[in-house]
Amino acid sequence: MASLLLPMAAAFLLAPAILSTTVVDDLRNLRPPPEFNSTIAGNCICNPSLRYCGNSRPLDDLDEIFKSTIVASHLCNESHNPNCVESFDKIDLRGRPKIAPLYLSFDFFWKYCPLTIRSIDFSNNSLRGEFPTSVLACAQVEALDFSRNELRGDFPIERLTSLVNLTVLNLSYNHFSECKLSESLVFRRFNSSNFVHSGLIPNKQSFAVKALFLMIGLPVLVILIVGFIAMLCFRRRDLSSESQQPRVHFTTSMLKAATSGFSRENLEGTSDGVDIYRGILRDGTQVRIEIYRSEISNESKRKFVEECEVLVQLRHKNLVRVLGWCEDWVPRAIVTRWTDGESLEMWLTERAPPLKHRLKILVGVMEGMCYLHESWPQVGYDLRTSSIILSENLEPLIARFEFDSRNNTSKNKHKFGVLLLEMITNRGKMGDLEAGEARFIEHIRKNFPGNSQNLRDERIMMASTAIEQARQVIEIGLACINHSANEQLKMDHIRRILLRIYRSFHVHGSPNHG
Repeated sequence: MASLLLPMAAAFLLAPAILSTTVVDDLRNLRPPPEFNSTIAGNCICNPSLRYCGNSRPLDDLDEIFKSTIVASHLCNESHNPNCVESFDKIDLRGRPKIAPLYLSFDFFWKYCPLTIRSIDFSNNSLRGEFPTSVLACAQVEALDFSRNELRGDFPIERLTSLVNLTVLNLSYNHFSECKLSESLVFRRFNSSNFVHSGLIPNKQSFAVKALFLMIGLPVLVILIVGFIAMLCFRRRDLSSESQQPRVHFTTSMLKAATSGFSRENLEGTSDGVDIYRGILRDGTQVRIEIYRSEISNESKRKFVEECEVLVQLRHKNLVRVLGWCEDWVPRAIVTRWTDGESLEMWLTERAPPLKHRLKILVGVMEGMCYLHESWPQVGYDLRTSSIILSENLEPLIARFEFDSRNNTSKNKHKFGVLLLEMITNRGKMGDLEAGEARFIEHIRKNFPGNSQNLRDERIMMASTAIEQARQVIEIGLACINHSANEQLKMDHIRRILLRIYRSFHVHGSPNHG
């Protein structure tokens, strides 16, 4: 990157009015200044070898180039370079597992990475998945270190031919697929000690163990398997006794038996590539079976199993109980305990519930959120009214979970803020505002607090106490979706405020609402 661009990005980041706490915030909030167009055009005239110069017009990628300068400024500081304006010779994020994946995800940065960079070190970061090939766009790099991670799959050997200056390559302690290093001219430039336990080099000791196993262990194993199968043939397991143990892994045949062969009578609904069946296990447990029809890779299936292994451990009265999963079949499936109840969306639309009951549900949802926030922060969830199920005693159950690297507390509080506003304002009667969340929030902000009467659901009995309580709930919702206030709010603080408002009904009383 030209030296003119980094100072300009640094100046933007240091401006107090737009100072951001994260790289993501900077990329979302900042836009190229008016003079940025002429700056990069001038850079290309002075130095046509810059990455963003070439046959195509640089103006086509103006936003990407500007974002790249922002990331470069952050990354230069994170890597402790002595002078980020004049030189940017190394990227050193070793042992930084919380931020390393973030910078690897910015493909536009690697596309326009500064030509001054000579060393890239992402070692010891617990990185998962395939090797991030976008890093290889920095063709001038001389040293590349991705050792001590969890990378797997095929390593892109053919891409190394473009890295003519590369003299140090360390991939040790990973799980790549084995390749014939001795036949690769590329790898002859490097020391084999930099590929220890990487999976790329055949392990001679391991080969000897495998040979010994084939000669001695395999026959013994076959005998044991035959004996085990024979034992199963003469001993029928009592499945009813297994009902005392939580079922985790389900087979296809078990799900077919539970749903009468996936009959139409047991099909409860279909949406977005998901079929939902109602079934009964052999021990009498009624279950909800969500079958995902889309095909996925083996790596994605492995991640699916890892996520399900977490979900079956969740235990809270405001979370749907996940009993297990099935992955031995092209469509995957998740099995949860069946709940006889309607969705929160139907309940709000058809029953015109009083404010007290709405507050009870909001408190329950926040209880479930606090549990996940404190005990399982890696588990995300969907807070749309269509994804929350109500039990018979009006206990809300969060029914949709997700695993998202971008999931964070601020995002969850924003989703809860939208849910708060929908519960009080009857969003369904706001006409064309149904089309988008942004317009719905804009409508609330425009009418609150001056025209609060235009926001409240008129089906709620509005005594003076209830009006004040509804106003307080709207205030909490707006604070949750306001970025600056959102950062200051704590989950437990929101829970205590809602609980205090809900308990005030028992102190002051609330009007009966049939």
